[in-house]
Amino acid sequence: MLKNVNWDSVPIEEVNPSMKRRIVTGEKLMIARMNFKDGFLVPLHSHIHEQVTQVVSGKMRFWFGANKEQSMELGPGDVVVIPSNLPHEALMIGDVEEVDTWAPPRQDWLDGSDHYLRK
Repeated sequence: MLKNVNWDSVPIEEVNPSMKRRIVTGEKLMIARMNFKDGFLVPLHSHIHEQVTQVVSGKMRFWFGANKEQSMELGPGDVVVIPSNLPHEALMIGDVEEVDTWAPPRQDWLDGSDHYLRK
């Protein structure tokens, strides 16, 4: 089904006091535009979804692997492709705007069962 969506028309969901997001989904992928407050930590987690993260503003420090053995810092314009099932954690350095894309869509985000973010 063909969709034409403007981000301004997508409702903003406040996941927690430090994270807001807007979500657009298709049949086989999902995209979210998010805003985080400085210091917010996305806890170590993994999922079956392949993920692409694009930083619009601010900086994100990522750790990858079950023991966080690899790290990476991303700034505006940087993009990282995170393979399926790779554990990852992210710290927001400054206020951050970023866009994530997943394939397939994240059912836990759509049904509100993404408890690791709602604490």
